[in-house]
Amino acid sequence: MRHIRKPTHPGAIFKRNILERKELSVTDAAKHLGITRKTLSEFINEKARCSQAMARRLAEATGSGVAVWINLQANYDAWQAENMELPEVTPFPIDVCA
Repeated sequence: MRHIRKPTHPGAIFKRNILERKELSVTDAAKHLGITRKTLSEFINEKARCSQAMARRLAEATGSGVAVWINLQANYDAWQAENMELPEVTPFPIDVCA
């Protein structure tokens, strides 16, 4: 199944909905989350995934659920996997998968 539009990375969602709307600096937000500025910067610039630990921190800080952040990352990852270029893959014979 291919999505028409690439899902938004959870870091971009956090940047837009929290940092920009609340006018928080990356440094201040990192302090609230108990992480380094570098870690948060990599996340909001889509260079790092939303780990389970990050999801827990974001959930605690925003009042959302951990599953919200985990699902955002899972949707992003699934789209990436579905749309990546692969070398030729030969399907297994049907009886192997039964």
